[in-house]
Amino acid sequence: MEFDQRNRGYAPVNERLKHFGEFVRSLSDKELTRQGARCMDCGIPYCHDGCPVNNIIPDWNDLVYKGRWLNAIDILHSTNNFPEFTGRICPAPCEAACTLNLTDEPVAIKTIECAIVDRAWEEGWIKPQRTDVRTGKKAAIIGSGPAGLACAQQLARAGHSVTVFEKNKKPGGLLRYGIPDFKLEKDTIDRRIQQMEAEGVEFRTNAHIGGDISLDSLDEQFDAIVLAAGSEVPRELPVPGNDLDDVFFAMDFLTQQNRRVSEEPIENADDILATGKNVVVIGGGDTGSDCVGTSLRQGAKQVTQFEILPKPPERENKELTWPHWPDKLRSSTSHEEGVTREWAIKTVEIKGENGRVSSLDTVRVDWRDDENGNRIPVDLENTGARFDADLVLLAMGFIHPAHKGLLSDSAVELDDNGNVKADTENYQTSRPNLFAAGDVRRGQSLVVWAIREGRECATAVDQFLAAGDG
Repeated sequence: MEFDQRNRGYAPVNERLKHFGEFVRSLSDKELTRQGARCMDCGIPYCHDGCPVNNIIPDWNDLVYKGRWLNAIDILHSTNNFPEFTGRICPAPCEAACTLNLTDEPVAIKTIECAIVDRAWEEGWIKPQRTDVRTGKKAAIIGSGPAGLACAQQLARAGHSVTVFEKNKKPGGLLRYGIPDFKLEKDTIDRRIQQMEAEGVEFRTNAHIGGDISLDSLDEQFDAIVLAAGSEVPRELPVPGNDLDDVFFAMDFLTQQNRRVSEEPIENADDILATGKNVVVIGGGDTGSDCVGTSLRQGAKQVTQFEILPKPPERENKELTWPHWPDKLRSSTSHEEGVTREWAIKTVEIKGENGRVSSLDTVRVDWRDDENGNRIPVDLENTGARFDADLVLLAMGFIHPAHKGLLSDSAVELDDNGNVKADTENYQTSRPNLFAAGDVRRGQSLVVWAIREGRECATAVDQFLAAGDG
């Protein structure tokens, strides 16, 4: 009632497009104190329900208001192993659920969360949490994305010997190779890896389970194994011309740029660059937005983003949606940097000259109910249009984890969507000593959900090992 909402600011567009580093401008301690004071400590804190890791948000808001930052990081870490990740890249469903969001001015929860953990690192408050308790049990984690990292850290702190296997050169999974550095600089990951190593977690990189290392060989060495390999199979665009040169999946494009920034070699692949090109990004989600920002930093001539869904409303009807995540127009910092967004549009053919992309033929669609009540896109007559394109990036999401290799070798049961079948009570697969957490189990989702599943899976594995089953 006394202070208006204020979030972190950003460097001007013309400045931040010159580099791939983060460009957030933090609030002062005085302003953060005011933002913490805006929290009403509701009798029923709906922000808890909105947050997948159940962050105790009113408590650390109040501690920031009182200047008790050390206590705040303890509360924050009690539910979230990596608040510096979520404080940077989470879409903040907690803010959508905030009571003050009924007037479009929720507490700046994400800004405060990130400020707490960043200050804790600066002050040296975040240290390895070693345990003298040793259970004698060994656990293997396959995949070092947010689910694998959270699971590994929790198991190590419970006294188990934990080894994380990562097929790439460095740990981090999607955090390192999928999310651009301008959203998450990789030293943010490195310091957590160093903390975990000091807590006893062993990382084995360039170790592809289901590739150069068999799952059966892990069975012989470990009492429990956790699948945290993510959801890696991208959705394809089944139209003529999708095999032309300069049509790429978004993750191939993003991963290459991340490797360039970290000076990691790009092996067995041609450079995918947007420099001087007309770029079309097909897919309107976060991955598509990341492609937009990356293309602009590479010096694209023009960037256009397609979304097959209709343009959402500028704001939601709070009486119908609150405290749930609403369908409304969202624009990322990448969108603000310069992109043309096209809604309710479908690509019908990719045209090319001499084997290379030259344009895309499209049609507008209207979403209607079919005879079964399902919403489907219907082509609208006389709406065909052609867009120039030198580079097409497919960012239409991921359908399920890779089946060839690890999952086919494991003979583990899959659900109807092609994900590893396991519930959220014991996270156990059809093989008793094999567990699954994160996107490999639930399908494509948010980093914050992966952290939650990693933590809960660790509890299930710990109970499994304590019962003597492992």
